[in-house]
Amino acid sequence: MINFLHTFSPQSILISLGPVTIYWYGLFIVLGVLVAIGVALKLSHYYNFKQNIIIDLAFWLIIGGILGARIYHIFLEWRFYLEYPLNMLKIWEGGLAIHGAIIAGSIIIYLFYKKEKINFWLMTAIVVPGLALGQAIGRFGNYFNQELFGKSTDLSWGIPINILNRPLEYLSSEFFHPTFLYESIGSFLIFLILIFFHVWVIRNKKFNDFTYFLLTSVYLIFYSILRFSLEFIRIDNTPELFGLRWPQIASLAIILLTIILIIYKIRKYKNKIF
Repeated sequence: MINFLHTFSPQSILISLGPVTIYWYGLFIVLGVLVAIGVALKLSHYYNFKQNIIIDLAFWLIIGGILGARIYHIFLEWRFYLEYPLNMLKIWEGGLAIHGAIIAGSIIIYLFYKKEKINFWLMTAIVVPGLALGQAIGRFGNYFNQELFGKSTDLSWGIPINILNRPLEYLSSEFFHPTFLYESIGSFLIFLILIFFHVWVIRNKKFNDFTYFLLTSVYLIFYSILRFSLEFIRIDNTPELFGLRWPQIASLAIILLTIILIIYKIRKYKNKIF
């Protein structure tokens, strides 16, 4: 695997048949979405959660998630898109920011919670394991697009990047950190942790708002720590504030907000926890 990554030069196009072009990026996004839906449907069975709601929710999460991720990305790269506005539509070239998808997804789940009168934290707890696994799969689309890679490296698992895709200051470098792989592995580990937690909840019948909330919090905190860490070696353009890249600012905000909510929930439930 390491040797393959070090020597293989991926291409963005999977197959081209006349006017129809299928991109690796799109394939991995679709696979990630399908797997995420499958995981949510499987978990919903153990919580006696209506699967038709999961399917309806999935439809809107796909649309809203992609729009939110794209709008967030455009916001971060607004100078480029002001100069090349038509590129806003070229989603197959990449440019989906997970923080935008999380924000949009949270809004959609909240609207479903209000409409369907269902447990908000249970719904998010059911969604986040599939989200983590879907991210683990979807990140391979960045690999085939040769985007979102890290700094140059001499490590044996460094990936070759076409000179046309390298930043100007790295034109003389050939191999770069495969940050897509680091995040994919990290997201898969988060998925395993969440599934282990779900198994514990189901076996011990700990069906309450606090455990559902904690399941959601595990994803938010662990993924934010993962993303915050990887931003130190990523070299794609993004706004900075106080010496930190914007995704790091967003990650810290999510961690802080989640910790505040955990403290609030602990004080609220006190001896009723677990």
